[in-house]
Amino acid sequence: MEVKVGAAKQIRGSVRTAGDKSVSHRYAMLAGLAEGTSEFENFSSSADCASTLACMEAMGARVRRNGNRVEVDGVGGELSAPARDLDCGNSGSTMRMLSGVVAAQPFTSVMIGDASLSSRPMRRVIEPLQQMGARIESNDGCAPLTIYGAKLKGIDYQPSVASAQVKSCVLLAGLFAEGETTVIEPVRTRDHTELALKAFGGETTRVGERVSVRGGQKLRALKAYVPGDLSSVTFFLCAAALFPGSSLVVDSVLLNPTRSVVLDVLAGMGVKISFLKMEEQHGELIGTMQAEGGIFEGGVIYGAQSAALIDELPAIAAIAPYSTKGVEIRGATELRVKESDRIHAVVRNLRAMGAVVEEFPDGMRIPGGQNLHGAEIESFHDHRIAMAFAVAALRAEGETTIKNAESVAVSFPEFFEALARVVE
Repeated sequence: MEVKVGAAKQIRGSVRTAGDKSVSHRYAMLAGLAEGTSEFENFSSSADCASTLACMEAMGARVRRNGNRVEVDGVGGELSAPARDLDCGNSGSTMRMLSGVVAAQPFTSVMIGDASLSSRPMRRVIEPLQQMGARIESNDGCAPLTIYGAKLKGIDYQPSVASAQVKSCVLLAGLFAEGETTVIEPVRTRDHTELALKAFGGETTRVGERVSVRGGQKLRALKAYVPGDLSSVTFFLCAAALFPGSSLVVDSVLLNPTRSVVLDVLAGMGVKISFLKMEEQHGELIGTMQAEGGIFEGGVIYGAQSAALIDELPAIAAIAPYSTKGVEIRGATELRVKESDRIHAVVRNLRAMGAVVEEFPDGMRIPGGQNLHGAEIESFHDHRIAMAFAVAALRAEGETTIKNAESVAVSFPEFFEALARVVE
């Protein structure tokens, strides 16, 4: 599918996205493990979260879905051997986090994914699970993964890469392990797993950068509203940044402090962000905010900030040429092993639109004050690249064509319709 995007004059109106992917993944997994029936409103409409639901259903959970309302009958911790391979589709979150669950089960599971997922690194979860006692076969550290379930033992583990997926994998395995399991984070990552476990009646403890879970805990069903996906909202905030005088209201969005670094960064670059309403539900902070375009200055993103913004960096990079001072991104090597090599994808597409860009192994430098023109954009079948350049096209001269635009279904199937509603 190709989508054509023309120049805009203004961003104005309101937007509400479907439920946050990160929260939806975790709720789906824990609901499948819990005792009783869990009910979720505004569950993510993404293909990735549908993959997680399908995997839990394949292991005995019962799933009923009506639009963005989802009910899950849990198995009370007693999963069943799947009759088929566990197909994770394009979802690295599904494969990495769920591998911790299946590694502790008394059966063998084969986890597969599409071509993109099958090329992404899985050693980062294989290694700690093997230390806990699991036996795993892989294709040179990539999917498919054949996981021979075993009795696991608790470990202390310090990942070499700051990753909420790795942390979650180890903690979920720790739910079934003997003793206590601890993850020592090199950089603090999003804490949705810890909050979700508490919401489902479980318990984790944190001391400094050490987060621990006891084995043998039982989970109970949960009724919850899933807040809007902040990573999806970022594309709209970046669109507002392009036009001084823009005004955008975002309803019921996730404002978890471990995820909201992007708001601080965009505010520092010139986007005016104010909060109209805030509340807490099951440990997650939810709010309504207003974003107004000002002078988009740009800036430098590096180190821990890059790790915290890894999903949002393509959107910021795509609009960087329009900034006054430019944008430099460093310490973001992880971008190269996402659904695509996102550093290469951003650089190639910006150059296609006429931008000057300097590429580094761990990032890029994009001077400001540039004028872009419409071009044919290759999404590389990557949802975030497709969405990022749809936003960049809003201030380009002429029309831009996004190739393989159907890739947005991985995280935000309604993206192009939602964007059209706020473009003037």
